Amino acid sequence: MTRWGLLTGWGRTAATGMTVLSGRDDAALSEAVRNAGARGILARGLGRSYGDAACNAGGAVVDMTGRDRILGWDLAEGTVRVEAGVSLRRLVDAALQRGWFLPVLPGTGYVTAGGAIAADVHGKNHPAVGSLARHVSSVDLLTADAVVRTVGPADTPEVFHATCGGMGLTGLILRATLRLAPAPSAWLVTETERAPDLDGLIARLADGRGYPYAAAWLDLLARGGTTGRGVVVRGRHAARGEAPVGPAPARRRPGVPAVVPGGTLNRVSVRAFNEAWFRRAPRRRARALASVPAFFHPLDAVPHWNRLYGPRGFVQYQAALPFGAEPALRRLVDRVAACGHAPFLGVLKVLGAEAGGPLSFPMPGWTLALDLAATPEIVTLLDRLDELVAAAGGRVYLAKDARLRPDLLAAMYPRVDAFRETREQMDPRRVFMSNLARRLSL
Repeated sequence: MTRWGLLTGWGRTAATGMTVLSGRDDAALSEAVRNAGARGILARGLGRSYGDAACNAGGAVVDMTGRDRILGWDLAEGTVRVEAGVSLRRLVDAALQRGWFLPVLPGTGYVTAGGAIAADVHGKNHPAVGSLARHVSSVDLLTADAVVRTVGPADTPEVFHATCGGMGLTGLILRATLRLAPAPSAWLVTETERAPDLDGLIARLADGRGYPYAAAWLDLLARGGTTGRGVVVRGRHAARGEAPVGPAPARRRPGVPAVVPGGTLNRVSVRAFNEAWFRRAPRRRARALASVPAFFHPLDAVPHWNRLYGPRGFVQYQAALPFGAEPALRRLVDRVAACGHAPFLGVLKVLGAEAGGPLSFPMPGWTLALDLAATPEIVTLLDRLDELVAAAGGRVYLAKDARLRPDLLAAMYPRVDAFRETREQMDPRRVFMSNLARRLSL
């Protein structure tokens, strides 16, 4: 089935028209690749990349969500084989029923396995387990010559690592084998505590104390001595006897309506929310139990939450800064707090060692993600943040990006030319293309 669609990323900005193909059997997809037009073809999953990575203006995208089967479990080896269109949410639910878990979970469960590999997603436990690429045994990749190849980190390392984090530009990911981690329970033991400022937040995040999962919410409107204040939440899988048997009851809140007036999220409403959220958190460490969805994916309980920013949409800005660049992190937070806009979301996490991919995002250090309403005024702010991040040896996350200047790409991703060389060898005709690839000359 073929249709024409006007699509955006999750940020709902810069809608562009493209042909949408169904993710049919391998033979039909091979034929689609052979017949790709001048504007190319690209895989598209559940549309949760925030910017333009899963859009292909004037070309074609393949809707992979129909290819969503779990093909088989090898519980002796701790692996699962899946089609690329299966969501991580469904995969986690099925794994937990068998006493297993995905080692890496991003901030939403509504990501396909193929999209997660293409973005080389990371989670709240990155220092302990790395990004998803470390837990992928093999990928079935439909390449530009319309042949399906199985690639892995041992036998085809260059292609494999260009694919993990390569934003779909090496081919269509059809299937993958993922390694799992044992999970004694569908619950997590959590600790929550306040931090009065950014220094306190950094110190508390660095102190894991046996909790592999950790993230901090920041109040990005706080100024003066409270700049960067926030709430740190840590977690670990509950052992048998520490939690109820079975999963928690599903909680789903009312969805956001299709039309939301612009300006609903403003400095007054966000400031009130931030104050209430901060005061609600305990001053000292407090333990509790949380379900997997509540701990990892709280926003998934609010359908269409991205509509809260109104018809103009929003930009999620996520940057990584290396250890030692904490002064740059403070300047970034200061600039956002002083910018006059109202960032609704601010999340700080610790990152560990880099993966092998030239376009993989994580690096040892800190990563800050924030949401801003898409207005003409924020362009200058984000350009200045990009320059600050690049000068400090950091980078922005391409899966979230919608507007990075191409002249800063090499400073942020010093191995980008290695990616381009691999792509040139695999796809000299540029069969696989996206708006992101055109904008950054990938």
